[in-house]
Amino acid sequence: MTADPQQKPSGRAAAATAFAALHHAGEPLLLPNAWDHASARALAGQGFRAVGTTSLGVAAAAGLPDGAAATREETLRLAMALGSEPFLLSVDAEGGFSDDPDEVARFARELYAVGAVGINLEDGLGPAVRHAAKIAAVKRAAPGLFVNARTDTHWLGDGDGTLARLDAYRQAGADGVFVPGLTDLRAIEALVRHLDVPLNVLYSPGGPTVPHLADVGVSRISLGSLLYRRALGAALEAVADLSAGRTPTGPTPSYDEVAGLASPGRGPGKGQSQE
Repeated sequence: MTADPQQKPSGRAAAATAFAALHHAGEPLLLPNAWDHASARALAGQGFRAVGTTSLGVAAAAGLPDGAAATREETLRLAMALGSEPFLLSVDAEGGFSDDPDEVARFARELYAVGAVGINLEDGLGPAVRHAAKIAAVKRAAPGLFVNARTDTHWLGDGDGTLARLDAYRQAGADGVFVPGLTDLRAIEALVRHLDVPLNVLYSPGGPTVPHLADVGVSRISLGSLLYRRALGAALEAVADLSAGRTPTGPTPSYDEVAGLASPGRGPGKGQSQE
């Protein structure tokens, strides 16, 4: 798939600057993560200036594995659909869909060309030197793209080596760093004090609240795949209620509300099914 620019370079630069500024606004950037066009527009409609994507949601919706570099085209296709929307878009790109820094940089340049202003790159506990090389290559290829460098030391390991990895990624040019799986407030506060770039953490239902994370200086709070999993859970709950003769509870957008999430010219035509 070849990406064609949908915004003027000056417009992309201004959007990228605005996105970076949200990480220094005095309160955390709460970043909801969408998995398709409708979910992204619905979230933006709730007042979120920036929306991210979730690699799990994108992969699962396409019937592909997450974290296996299998969704490059699906990820780019979604970015192309969302990049011209009025909200700021950050894309979860797993590890960049390649171990070759130049390939990762080419993909990042495509994302930036279609309007994305941020990219999330995870190390998967692979060599820190390789991940740092990817970050440096991306910043050379698309200097305006906000690179959120994720380390999986707490997500996949016991936290060992977190500081060394974050320092290496910062030195490579990362604009922010991401440590999913870290929920200890004291450890989070210590990282904030150590870093000179914004710290992103993943919200956990069993972990600190958003206000508590704000109090210790976290700059960005991502929701990851939580909303996608909650949506699936709500669907299963509704089916179970119906099967048991109960009326499903909870908010249910109308047909017209969901149809209205389509971009102009992409909505249902007259006489189309409303199922």
